[in-house]
Amino acid sequence: MTGVAVKASSMAKVAAAVMLLVQVIVVGMTLLSKIALDAGMSPFVIIVYRNLIGAAVVAPLCFVWEREMWKMMNWVVWGLIFANAAFGDVLSMGFYYYGLRTTSAAYASIFQNLVPVATFIIAIVLRTETLSLRKMSGKMKLLGTLLCGGGGGGGGAMMVSLLKGPLLHMWPTNLLRYAHTQDNTAGAHHNMVAGTLWLCGSCLSYALYFIVQERLVKEFPSIYLMAMLTSLVGSVQSFVVGVFVVHHRAEWRLRWNLQLLTVVYSGALNTGLAFVLISWVIRRNGPIYPTMFNSLSLVITTILDSVLLGTDVHLGSVLGTVFVVMGMYAFLWGKGKEFKLSSMTSTAAALPEQEADQHGGAQIA
Repeated sequence: MTGVAVKASSMAKVAAAVMLLVQVIVVGMTLLSKIALDAGMSPFVIIVYRNLIGAAVVAPLCFVWEREMWKMMNWVVWGLIFANAAFGDVLSMGFYYYGLRTTSAAYASIFQNLVPVATFIIAIVLRTETLSLRKMSGKMKLLGTLLCGGGGGGGGAMMVSLLKGPLLHMWPTNLLRYAHTQDNTAGAHHNMVAGTLWLCGSCLSYALYFIVQERLVKEFPSIYLMAMLTSLVGSVQSFVVGVFVVHHRAEWRLRWNLQLLTVVYSGALNTGLAFVLISWVIRRNGPIYPTMFNSLSLVITTILDSVLLGTDVHLGSVLGTVFVVMGMYAFLWGKGKEFKLSSMTSTAAALPEQEADQHGGAQIA
């Protein structure tokens, strides 16, 4: 094996290890947030403080590598950052935390895996993306969309929310002696419906966030400064909303307990470190690669949610989760095929221009 092959193999292992670490961080954030929310912490209090901490973590990277990017700031960029923060922080995280509070960590994780599919559907509606059913890649994307979201009520997300089935006793549960209230059947059903609507809103907001971010990256090709400004603006926006939602001033005070741990963990690791790690992986492996690991957080969260917090695992939930994972990989396979074809087409189109430039340079010489 050549030195180049060895280096490529080593980098592939490092990238996989990095994404595994990212998924562990996401699982930790989900479980901590669930406990903090059930303890009475307001979703917007979490969002405000985690964004401030995330901005503080990314700020030194801006100073070291992107000090000159300030010169590119204009009103268009500020407007896109404002929209980016509104969709990516206030709406997506606000809906997500409300949905997480009324459902479970495992159930909420399913909707995080549906974000790529929701982004694709909205892009189709906005005509920024096409779907060609004549090609295998287009058929796989459609199949993945149906398996995840459900056409005719048959998708994984619909199965998890509607189909219970027998209760599975696969391991000891509630090892943390986590206390959560169980409502009667009608109340639990109401919470599940309301939580599903919140999580659907979060999924939709995340999809719009990625579409806005694509435009923002074209206008403002920054990584760290864009992340820091989005976090700061998102924190301000969340505080404005929180003033009307959080009715007691005492709720804004963080104490040396689980609340402080949740916001520090979410801000420093999930908003700060995880963002940097994902950016590093995308630069080396492309935008499709990180999403291939999303199902890991879903599986890990489902197991830990049951083992540590005592959430019941039903057969319907397991089958629905399998459908979501299968659908996501089918969708990403089709998307990856299109990405490779697009790259090959761009490379082939660039070759004649390079040859023409070289030929012209030879004539001048």
